[in-house]
Amino acid sequence: MRINELPTPVYVLDEKKLKENLEILRMVEEKAECRILLAQKAFSMFYMYPLIGKYISGTTASGLYEAKLGKEEMGKENHIFSPAYREEEIDEIAEICDHVIFNSFSQLRKYKERCKGKTSIGLRINPECSTQEDHAIYDPCAFGSRLGITLANFLKEVEENPSVLDGVEGFHFHTLCEQNADALEITLKAVEEKFGPYLKKMKWLNMGGGHHITREDYDVECLIRCIRHMRETYDVEVYLEPGEAVALNAGYLVTEVMDIVENGMKILILDASAACHMPDVLEMPYRPPLYGSGLAGEKAYTYRLSSCTCLAGDVIGDYSFEREILPGDKLYFQDMAIYSMVKNNTFNGIGLPALAVMDEEENCKIVKQFGYKDFKERLS
Repeated sequence: MRINELPTPVYVLDEKKLKENLEILRMVEEKAECRILLAQKAFSMFYMYPLIGKYISGTTASGLYEAKLGKEEMGKENHIFSPAYREEEIDEIAEICDHVIFNSFSQLRKYKERCKGKTSIGLRINPECSTQEDHAIYDPCAFGSRLGITLANFLKEVEENPSVLDGVEGFHFHTLCEQNADALEITLKAVEEKFGPYLKKMKWLNMGGGHHITREDYDVECLIRCIRHMRETYDVEVYLEPGEAVALNAGYLVTEVMDIVENGMKILILDASAACHMPDVLEMPYRPPLYGSGLAGEKAYTYRLSSCTCLAGDVIGDYSFEREILPGDKLYFQDMAIYSMVKNNTFNGIGLPALAVMDEEENCKIVKQFGYKDFKERLS
């Protein structure tokens, strides 16, 4: 089956592009002598985990369910960070995760004894070094952020309780979002300046995610220098947790035009939804790339792309095309493997897109389909 023959809506994972990304990540692991983990919050299509596991060191999770998925489906190194852990889950987490990272000293005190001897314990630090512009929603170093321990709070705790770091083996920070290695370089200077003396007592350093390693303009050599510097200066094992970089530009959301209405301009009604199938379009917001399209007015025919939900604002954006679009035509949104299927919802009773894989010969196979049962079983 070819991509244009698939029933819609459907996410299509491009296996060739995924492998290209994984080759880059494996090269970084080898040259920098670091470990790279898949951040499952961005991409959890576990059908591809056996392939991904051939290239990188494992998975990282934000909670018990992701941790179980990584353990069951990839079975390699399995790390976890959460702002807070549930009392009834921490024992299972400690059993299945190689690293458990705490967001605060209070969480560390609460659970350290239950984790000791079962897993490597870490703390998330906040270097208070923002390198993002216009991304406050994704900036863990923004004022008032709940993520990570600031230097002031760190020093206060260590002064009041000198043994608090006993049993802590690593530090974790995550400050980036879709950024190049220069932002990491800036961040590392802040980390060293503020936490360097304590880092020397650690076994590992986790630099989190947000590294757009597989982007065309990414400075891989700078990244490798940064990793080597930290590894050699502090004698620590270095981890990275990219999510987007694993499946960047490796997926499509295929949708069909169901109807065309007019209200000041022509509006395409699609069987895909921003609210249900690509919520970052409304949350960030951003305009997803669409194959063969241009900006409004750039090409001969301009349309507003919308959906079948009852939400008036469920609008994907305005796009132009070389030819007139007709009901029954299929459109192909690009870079739809990441932060898409993991954020799906069934608002308004809209069905979940099927999941398909396109091999290197561009043959497609549906690996998962959803229906009414999936909608109903989430409710009661």
